[in-house]
Amino acid sequence: MVESAAGIRQRYEELSPVLDEQGRRRFAAAEARAYGSGGVSVVSQITGMARSTIGRGVQEIEENKQVEAGRVRKPGAGRKTKRTQDSTLLSDIERLVEPATRGDPKRVLRWTSKSLRHLSQALQAEGHSVCPHVIADCLRELGYSLQANRKTREGSGHMDRDAQFQYLNDQATAFLAAHEPVISVDTKKKELVGNFKNNGRAWHPKVTPEAVKVHDFIDPKLGRAVPYGVYDIADNKGWVSVGADHDTASFAVHAICRWWWAMGQQRYPQASRLMITADGGGSNGHRVRLWKIELQMLANKLCIPITVCHLPPGTSKWNKIEHRLFSYITLNWRGKPLRSFRTIIQLIAATTTTAGLTVRAELDENKYPKGVKSSDAKFAAIRLLRHSFHGDWNYTISPQ
Repeated sequence: MVESAAGIRQRYEELSPVLDEQGRRRFAAAEARAYGSGGVSVVSQITGMARSTIGRGVQEIEENKQVEAGRVRKPGAGRKTKRTQDSTLLSDIERLVEPATRGDPKRVLRWTSKSLRHLSQALQAEGHSVCPHVIADCLRELGYSLQANRKTREGSGHMDRDAQFQYLNDQATAFLAAHEPVISVDTKKKELVGNFKNNGRAWHPKVTPEAVKVHDFIDPKLGRAVPYGVYDIADNKGWVSVGADHDTASFAVHAICRWWWAMGQQRYPQASRLMITADGGGSNGHRVRLWKIELQMLANKLCIPITVCHLPPGTSKWNKIEHRLFSYITLNWRGKPLRSFRTIIQLIAATTTTAGLTVRAELDENKYPKGVKSSDAKFAAIRLLRHSFHGDWNYTISPQ
């Protein structure tokens, strides 16, 4: 008996790695039948299988039951998913997550500020028996994704951060529903122009990498490129003004103006208002007086009011333009030295995606001096209407 049990153990250890669930069950059943009386108990101890599982295998052999080719279990067998057992689970998760959805005004890419543990507790309070792992699967099925920040934190989280995302989302949704333009704007990372290393890799013949300078000291003749982007959320089109001077509010608004006359006006000939989503800092920051003065002049030129909603502090990487436009530009020019402004313009303009993104880029050779003072009289003359919710972040500037 001992030798027979040892033989079973040896055969199981040799065959188990290549057997599927059905194969292991049939093997255990065959060994138990060959062992004779008490075989089910002996094989159960050796393999760790339940006696009921081995008994089912014995029954299958005796009744010559077959399973479809390519299947391990019979059709319909196996444990049912929670989504199958609980018909309202997905809708209840959607309802709980929806108020906290942040970022995308069209809700194509969405992420939630509620943790899986909190969602699990809320669902259990409503009578659902569900664990955080199942909720994660459900969220992925509903089109959500888990986002992570790669860089260091830009600032402390504001207590109204989620509320501002919701407000921004509601404003953008209303504009898009009325077929009014909604754009996301920002300055891309400034780039050294010249024969410098550009991060990333590109295909080249072996042992012939492009030779670039060892040190990244700015070339005084070429300087830095300052790409300011405008991304049309509804149209999936981008505009980039590549400046050769300073990143100021005047430069930012001039880029928006150039986008309007080159692309926006043709796309929205009946537009009665414009919405801009922007970071809370930089040349288009909510505290920059020159930004609002320049927007007043732009509103006067376009003869339409301009609504601005700023992202809350510490969330600049969630700006739509970052992952819908700038990230693809970076992918397109990876590993290519940005030797001239012409090279930069061509690489940006050649950026496309399978989702239909196209980009237009032009060089802006105007001078935008830093330190321009904004007089109190000019600022007081702005037709500025601050919204009832966080008027420092949300406001509308009407034509004078």
